Amino acid sequence: MIIGEIRRYLRDNNSVRVSRSLRDTAYHAMQVKERLSLDGDREPSPQRIADELNIKKEDVVLALEAIVEPISLYEPIYNDGGDTIYVMDQIGDRNDDSNWIDEISLKEEIKKLSSREKNILFLRFMEGKTQMEVAEEIGISQAQVSRLEKGALNKIKK
Repeated sequence: MIIGEIRRYLRDNNSVRVSRSLRDTAYHAMQVKERLSLDGDREPSPQRIADELNIKKEDVVLALEAIVEPISLYEPIYNDGGDTIYVMDQIGDRNDDSNWIDEISLKEEIKKLSSREKNILFLRFMEGKTQMEVAEEIGISQAQVSRLEKGALNKIKK
């Protein structure tokens, strides 16, 4: 009973709550990973572990990631005298000032295009249609679609 209570305490008092089934999957995956590592020269792939356990690769990856202990963004990773580098210093933010300025500029240039050019770009890049499919849909030749598309892209670039 005491051992059961200790296990329950350790299971329930972690920083992040992970389900028992997910934890069991991770435990089995780690056992298989260890066994396969000893048998082969290199670390087994998640697909190889999944095949061994007869489960999906995504489930193996999710389970192994779920049991990793979280760390603070303020965790120091390097300290040289007075300049400490923290985890958050190593994480990049792609949403800096230049990105939203570029996005606004792009939208403004697209507004300047004719409705025909906008339609061609929409069909080509948003719906993923070929030039032939666009040509059939709007009733012009593929060569005309190519010229209009190229011209619209050049206007946006300028």
